[in-house]
Amino acid sequence: MAGYLSDASSDSELNGRNKEDASHNSLSTIPDRLISRSKEIRSLILHHNEFLLIPKSISLFGNLLTLDLSNNHLTDLPKELITLRNLRKLVVKSNGLTCSSIPKDFGLLSSLEELNFSGNMFEVFPPQFTELSRLKCLYLGGNCISEMPNSIKNLQRLEVLYLGGNRLTEVPAEIGQLYYLISLVLCDNQIQSIPPTLIHLRNLQSLSLHNNQISTLPPEIVRLNLSELSLRNNPLVNKFVQDMTYEPPTLLELSGRVVKIEKVKYSKEDLPSNLRKYLSSAQRCVNSKCKGVYFTSRVEHVKFVDFCGKYRLPLLQYLCSPQCRTTPAVYHSSSDTETDEDEAMANARLRRVLLG
Repeated sequence: MAGYLSDASSDSELNGRNKEDASHNSLSTIPDRLISRSKEIRSLILHHNEFLLIPKSISLFGNLLTLDLSNNHLTDLPKELITLRNLRKLVVKSNGLTCSSIPKDFGLLSSLEELNFSGNMFEVFPPQFTELSRLKCLYLGGNCISEMPNSIKNLQRLEVLYLGGNRLTEVPAEIGQLYYLISLVLCDNQIQSIPPTLIHLRNLQSLSLHNNQISTLPPEIVRLNLSELSLRNNPLVNKFVQDMTYEPPTLLELSGRVVKIEKVKYSKEDLPSNLRKYLSSAQRCVNSKCKGVYFTSRVEHVKFVDFCGKYRLPLLQYLCSPQCRTTPAVYHSSSDTETDEDEAMANARLRRVLLG
């Protein structure tokens, strides 16, 4: 779990009398010597102590900018914490907090820019966190979160999102609305696919996806200007390609294809609105030698593409029919007759894809 706990405890902006570091002192309450100076303290560091709860006296520290209560034994956050309206950084990693531990009005801490709740016991992404419109860094690694809410899009100033070491199985399309995101960490989850909306993250520099269940990546990812990309320990191709299936097109789809390919003209009076909407959803086959289209019946095709001049990534594309496949899908599978040398060569090829 330690790998998901970012080092957000230090605060280089504050020193001297404004900063109090009482970490590693076996404290279970806030000492009187600190309470007596509560109005002047801007940074209060209390990590690695014996706190079972946060004392009500925390409300006296009204000018706090930074509060670190990491590595204690906290299972709840008191309502008094909400009175710290100037707080910019709150670090409560490595405790025993759950979603129910977060006060309902936690969103009132509107000055928060950095929040670190990594290494706790969250099974649900606390909805209160998405109310913090000034948040720039959010660390929730090493929890048990199974779903990222669509409301993540509300964090419009977010630059770092750390959700490594959870139980996520998918990533919402709304992630593409975090336009200022620089670092996205989704490693060590159970994610199977990445939404194409990632292309909108023009400022993204670091993307960590290793140790997931990703078989392919959307073609749009090659447009990102990443300096760091981690994909190791994902299925990527392998059995995914072997198990691809093709559902024959329905009569509706066949008719729609004819209309689009033959460029049959129609007006509002000719077709009901649902059919016009269906026809407008046509997608063109990626095979440059094919002029076909498809609606819902399509063939999944894996193509390796150079990325950033460094790697070859397997990207998922769609063709209109099995006959439209221009090149055979590339994959490697084990067999009883395979030699150690063949396996070594295959692993060497895969290392170019499963990077990290």
